[in-house]
Amino acid sequence: MKNSHISCLLFFYLLLVLATSDLIQKSCYEASKGNHANVKLDFCVSGFKGNPKAKAAYGVADLVLVSIETAIANATAIGSKISKLLDNKRVGMFARNCLKDCSELYSLAGSSLEAGLDAFQAVDYGTANAEISAALDAPVTCEDQFKEKKGLVSPLTKENNNFCQLTAIPLAFMKMVQQ
Repeated sequence: MKNSHISCLLFFYLLLVLATSDLIQKSCYEASKGNHANVKLDFCVSGFKGNPKAKAAYGVADLVLVSIETAIANATAIGSKISKLLDNKRVGMFARNCLKDCSELYSLAGSSLEAGLDAFQAVDYGTANAEISAALDAPVTCEDQFKEKKGLVSPLTKENNNFCQLTAIPLAFMKMVQQ
């Protein structure tokens, strides 16, 4: 009798894991299919793989929250990387100015994402969309800073590209929630 209870629990746990995996796969597929936000399917799916909150998601709305939180954490990590780059005494004046601008941009992006998270939780989708969209300016403007200043090569290109993806994902998911 005890073994049958354990077997039932294991079966239901496996169903839950499969359902969550399917939710992530389907949601990322839909986000990439519309491609209004340039969401890459593989990037989207892999971004949720190791995240326990994503694995516990019951619907797309839960994935919106997880993806916004991930983007916030990424903005913070990029800010830390910029600080480390600024500590390097060999960074030239133009690059240093670009990095300072990028630091401010990512700080603002983090604040916009926080406001977007709050708005989404309050079911104010218009404000959430506007705030998260505003965060998309950070990587684009940061990258442009380097191109405009004597053709410098940005040390943040990979981070900027990843942040674009991480910010586009909740926007695409929010569109699904609103349908």
